[in-house]
Amino acid sequence: MSDPVGNVTTAALALALDAAALRQQAIASNIANVNTPGYGALAVSFEEQLEDARRTLRAGRALDGSELSVVQPALQSARGPEGLPAAVQLDTEAAKLAQNSVHFQVLLKSLSRHYAVLPSAVSDGKK
Repeated sequence: MSDPVGNVTTAALALALDAAALRQQAIASNIANVNTPGYGALAVSFEEQLEDARRTLRAGRALDGSELSVVQPALQSARGPEGLPAAVQLDTEAAKLAQNSVHFQVLLKSLSRHYAVLPSAVSDGKK
């Protein structure tokens, strides 16, 4: 049995917010260690895992909490060309920081709108 739409939406947005927060930590660590010899950049593994859940939807099956429960954002070493650890480039990290900040704000706004619609859905649109 699938979860109500609200639960899946809330779970997906929560996971995306967790990934954005973890990405913020990775970027901060990368910037702090830009001049540290031998430091390899950190990245977050999330989108690849989420793609599996998207495939479920594209296949016409309902998405429930069980598909999302296996999606967990995680820190990993960023890899550059030829699979070597990626070096930190300050301008790239600054761009990632700006992009992640905007992404986080959009996710928060989406979650806020989702919660704003729920009372109407519960009352069948009656005031």
